[in-house]
Amino acid sequence: MKPTAYLINTSRGPLIDEKALVKALQEKRIAGAGLDVYENEPGLAPGLMECKNVALLPHLGSASRETRDKMATIASTNALSLLKKKEAPNTVNPEVYHTDAYRRRIRAS
Repeated sequence: MKPTAYLINTSRGPLIDEKALVKALQEKRIAGAGLDVYENEPGLAPGLMECKNVALLPHLGSASRETRDKMATIASTNALSLLKKKEAPNTVNPEVYHTDAYRRRIRAS
């Protein structure tokens, strides 16, 4: 990144090596950073909070009524699908449905 760049992370904390970020901020190798998620949440890398060129937020990226309503709808839709012994539509690892262990569990319930 160039010295005038700002690093913004609102997605996943472990995408950023916070120790390296602290060093880059302290050495002014980048202009600043804004973080809403952290590498080892809720902890912060030593020195991050003391950096004057960083904005730290308390994981608020999803804190809107619309987003939370959608999250609740997705969770309940997935739960209802599983209760009906169907695949949840938002499964991260759908290959689990094709394992013997999953099939045995479904037959047993």
